[in-house]
Amino acid sequence: MRHVSDILEDKSEEVIWVGPLESVFDALKIMNDRDIGAVLVQIEDYLVGILSERDYMRKVILDIHASKQTKVSEVMTRDVVTVSPEDTIRHCIALTKKHHVRHLPVVVEGRAIGMISLRDLFLDVIQERVGEVTEDE
Repeated sequence: MRHVSDILEDKSEEVIWVGPLESVFDALKIMNDRDIGAVLVQIEDYLVGILSERDYMRKVILDIHASKQTKVSEVMTRDVVTVSPEDTIRHCIALTKKHHVRHLPVVVEGRAIGMISLRDLFLDVIQERVGEVTEDE
């Protein structure tokens, strides 16, 4: 049985985050530049929320807010569903289904050490079941 720590080892990416007082526009620019669907919101290395493309669509675009004037803290998800490095992939998939989320911050003692996505989970399951899939296949 694989765990979150196994996915994090394979990803070896830095934690991408913004502060809660940054504009939504600046956060979206970071997400676009990094080709990611969500960014963690932190204060002094402590997780306080998450801002996803879904948050932007539902709370900024549909409410006709201006992304340059709207602060991340106004639209971020505050009750973040998190996992630990020891959690199993199966548990993470169940959490994404139960809470209707696509991104799970990996937290140790209140500090985010990474983030896994639904895509990461699916790819891990596929790799475990059928082996490594390459672009040539």
